[in-house]
Amino acid sequence: MERNGSQAHFLSIREIGHMRIAQVAPLFETVPPNAYGGTERIIATLCDNLVKLGHDVTLYAAAGSGTSARLYESRACGLRDDSAPRVSATAAHLAMLEDVRMQQAAFDIIHCHLSHFQHFPFFAEFAAKTLTTPHGRLDYADLPKALGHWPDMPMNSISMSQRTPLAQANWVKNIYHGLPFDLYLPNPSCASDGPGYLAFMGRFSRDKRADRAIAIAAAAGLPLKLAAKIDADDRAWFRQEIEPHIDGQSVEYVGEITESEKPRFIGDAAALLFPIDWPEPFGLVVIEAMAHGTPSIVWRNGAMEEIIDEGVSGFVVDTLEQAVAAVPRALALDRAKVRYCFERRFDAARMVNDYLTVYQDLLRAKQPALAGQ
Repeated sequence: MERNGSQAHFLSIREIGHMRIAQVAPLFETVPPNAYGGTERIIATLCDNLVKLGHDVTLYAAAGSGTSARLYESRACGLRDDSAPRVSATAAHLAMLEDVRMQQAAFDIIHCHLSHFQHFPFFAEFAAKTLTTPHGRLDYADLPKALGHWPDMPMNSISMSQRTPLAQANWVKNIYHGLPFDLYLPNPSCASDGPGYLAFMGRFSRDKRADRAIAIAAAAGLPLKLAAKIDADDRAWFRQEIEPHIDGQSVEYVGEITESEKPRFIGDAAALLFPIDWPEPFGLVVIEAMAHGTPSIVWRNGAMEEIIDEGVSGFVVDTLEQAVAAVPRALALDRAKVRYCFERRFDAARMVNDYLTVYQDLLRAKQPALAGQ
């Protein structure tokens, strides 16, 4: 797709054909989420653009989701927002998947965004019209055996790195995430306002390594702002490893920010720190930073070498020393070129077109099988 300085071209109904599409979301958050939740934000972007293009889209998700698709409320609220003393994520998802199975005849394509394959037995009889996009890590010990029972389920990865633990899967495409072209825009004055601050955004977990971000900022002599959620499982680690460093000046915790607060938080930052310690399958916050023109310093884990244009949109490092040395280099990067990396590779139009092409390929592959019945 040629850009020529403007938005990429969305494939039209005329080019791709009208489709009845089900999107099946995890039930932990609404779609889109109120704050943190990269998976749900991607699903929301995909749904809204498919509807805008004229497709008939049904979203299976938690009540309260804001979508232009037809919403099938699979749960009264997101699991994370439920105040009940005990909830069962397993039961909630099983009930949703049975609803999808019972209604499958109404759809040409069923696109499921669950990562642990619990939908495979529900969708096995109509596997040819399904697509699975796992949004999480795939290096769990039990996944290969489960996959072995349903080896033909069509899947697409969100990075080539994500495929590594399950190379035997029926991978039909690799589709990087994308965000709306004008959702975030660069802050042209940031570079002229001085060094500013470094930013960390996401979740306070051991895997995300906010403790590394604190060490990098201290060694670089720059303040650090933390914007992250604290899950119950991560509370003890946060109190032990992060909270003692928060002084409101050199390290400031601004809370879990909303979508409307992101432009100022990320756009005003000198650089984003993404010092992860796990095989990150994509890392949406990194392309959010790119969209703002903000460079990133990331650890060489998971998809990061695929996402970052080294020396243009940021730097990939292996050690704290390398990360600290990368800070002044990141501050010197051209923020317009950082933004262009986003426009060239991670615009929502490219992502939506990629999915539409896969949907069409699945439908075409299904036709000969139907003709032979």
